[in-house]
Amino acid sequence: MNDERTHPLHVPLNSAALNAALENVHRAGVPGLFAEVRDGEHTWRGAAGVADLATGRPVTADLKHRIGSVTKTFTAAAVLQLVDSGRIDLDAPVGHHLPDLVPGLPGDTITVRMLINHSSGLAEYLPYVYPSLKGMPVVTATGPESLEEHRFTRFDPTELIELGVAAPAFSPPGAAPGLYSNTNYLLMAALIERVTGTPAEQHITQHVIERAGLRHTEFPTGPHIDGPHSRLYESWFGMIDPPRDFSVFDMSYAGPSASLISTVADLNRFYAQLMAGDIVSPAALAQMQQTVRIISQEGKPIDYGLGMYPMRAPGRETFWGHGGTVWGAGTLAMIRADGGRQLAVAFNLQRWQRPGPSGGLEPHPVDDALAALYDQAMYG
Repeated sequence: MNDERTHPLHVPLNSAALNAALENVHRAGVPGLFAEVRDGEHTWRGAAGVADLATGRPVTADLKHRIGSVTKTFTAAAVLQLVDSGRIDLDAPVGHHLPDLVPGLPGDTITVRMLINHSSGLAEYLPYVYPSLKGMPVVTATGPESLEEHRFTRFDPTELIELGVAAPAFSPPGAAPGLYSNTNYLLMAALIERVTGTPAEQHITQHVIERAGLRHTEFPTGPHIDGPHSRLYESWFGMIDPPRDFSVFDMSYAGPSASLISTVADLNRFYAQLMAGDIVSPAALAQMQQTVRIISQEGKPIDYGLGMYPMRAPGRETFWGHGGTVWGAGTLAMIRADGGRQLAVAFNLQRWQRPGPSGGLEPHPVDDALAALYDQAMYG
């Protein structure tokens, strides 16, 4: 059995440097953030800044947090378990299971795999739910008004799926690049329910969250976060000034695509078990790491696997994981390909950049500070 301390890639955790990197992100403009880095048997946890701007309550590393699209890895793992058991075929047309939701030619052409890796070509439903966001990814064509209007709206997932399926497709099924679309993951949730007869949130909880032994990870049952947590501040590219607290929000608009609540410790535990083959089979894990080219929500080309994607610095080791953003909350969780080192970080401000005169986003000190934190956490 390899001792991580002798691994050729091993760089010891530097607590002072990690604390300084965390503090630099706070000083750059994020009210509060917290993180956990694991390296073999060694663990560092840290926090910087405040959880509540009004009271000055400090953030701590054990707070619960809305993890946004990091949820997608959990949902993908649940589907891959059903693939392992022979109940779902990755390359079967999704219309065989969900003819009512994806009828006709799309249902006969789009496969389960295409849903998980976002190569289905299906449109994103969010701009149709939040009309003031319809200009994305062109920031200056958007506004934050819909966020407040729908703070307590309870959406029906079938209606959200119908919006995405009925909208003009981004590309033909399987064509590259595909489009990162939450429509895909609401369809996967519907697929889980159709195959198992159990609501997707319940199935994912029983077969992924509980299987991994996560005690602080849960789907929300209402607009509030139960337990100690930070307030979540949304700037919407400077259009909300000062940033507004959106920690109380009905997450039915995202469901099993992006609504989970967790902690940084639970996220590291989950990804460690996933990469060790304890959540899905080694064969399924290998499938998860086969990537295709897609366009991200920010309009940038990225490589994407089945519910997770690779992250790497040039000439350095690859990490696998997922990022997540919801209104006011950001999260990133990643683990080195060999499972030896991992990071989970959560921060309570979103969309801090502001549009420049050319229409693009101006560089912000937070971006450089976060990049330095990631570099220190991953590579030492």
